This record gives sequence, C-alpha cells and structure tokens, in this order.
Amino acid sequence: MMLTEVTTVADAALPVDEFKAHLRLGTGFGEETLQDAVLTSFLRAAIAAIEGRTGKVLLSRDFTWEIADWSDRSGQGLPVAPVNAVSAVVLIGADESETVVAYTLYRLRRDAVEPRLFPTGTLLPRVETKGSVRINFNAGMSSDWGGLPADLGQAVLLLAAHYYEYRDETALGEGCMPFGVSSLLQRYRKLRVTLGGVQ
Repeated sequence: MMLTEVTTVADAALPVDEFKAHLRLGTGFGEETLQDAVLTSFLRAAIAAIEGRTGKVLLSRDFTWEIADWSDRSGQGLPVAPVNAVSAVVLIGADESETVVAYTLYRLRRDAVEPRLFPTGTLLPRVETKGSVRINFNAGMSSDWGGLPADLGQAVLLLAAHYYEYRDETALGEGCMPFGVSSLLQRYRKLRVTLGGVQ
C-alpha cells in the first residue's frame, strides 16, 4: 500500500501573515519577509502532523493510492478523508501493463470519516494475481485556508507556534503534541471500536 501526494499546497495558500500575527512578530522594520521560508516550513510540518493524527486532508490536493488488491470487492475504503472526487481507477497487471477502469463501473461515496469506492454492479473489477490497483483522487476539506473549520485552523497555528518556539528542543518525546492542539483535534479523530469499547 502506497499513498503518494501528487500536488502540494502552494506557499501562497498558507496563512503566513496570520501565523506572524499569532507569534506577535514585529512589523515595520523592513525585514518582515526574512523568516517567511522558516514560518512556511513550520506551517507545512503542523499541517502534516495534524493530517497524520486525524486522517483528514486539510487543504485540497491530488493523491494516488496503490494497493495490491481490494480489501473488499463490494466496497473499498479510501485512506484519507474527505475525498472530493476519484479521477481514475487503474488496474496494473503483473507485467506492469495498465488498464483504466471505466468510470461507469464504480462510484464514490463521499463521507467525512470514511469515504468508500463502490461498484455500480456487484463487485469492483478483479485485480490480477501479482498485480495491483491505483486510485487517483482529490481530497481536502477546503481549497483555501479561509474555508477550513476555525478549530482546525487554530490547531495548525498553535502547533506551528509550538514547533517555532521549541525549534532547538531535542528532549521532547516522540509524537509529542501540546494538549490544546490535541483537544481541538479530538472530534476529528476516527473512532475505533474494540472489545473494550470505543477508543
């Protein structure tokens, strides 16, 4: 299984000015853009961490997802949410040949938690032994920063500020995330049902 980001979020789409205001960086000194590259890198890191924690893509972009076979031919869950559109489903043979599946043979069920690809008939097309299937799709909650839910936007700024303030810190534990950020993300995390209850 391999998820690949085909397009990236443009620098211009990132809230660098909002981040500067959040950090209360000085203005009017003629060097206001000096740290833009650093601030942009912390915003990107914060977005990646939040997307990894929640399974939600914040800003829309294109992905490809290649899997060895369907987990269930009656309906395949997609790896991130929300998925806006599936642009292609491609069957890859053992000899690396590619066959594009007609779009009339599948449909996307949009879902904020678990989008799925369903067959329009009984089953999704069979994947050849030692072959694979590649799904090209676009995912994201918004095409621009202003369209994001306010709590997620705030979580990105808080986490990026945390990275900025502790950029020289090496003692933080793996996966450390400030409590304020974790609490903002809680409602976006996928619930896991186990024998002991919901996690």
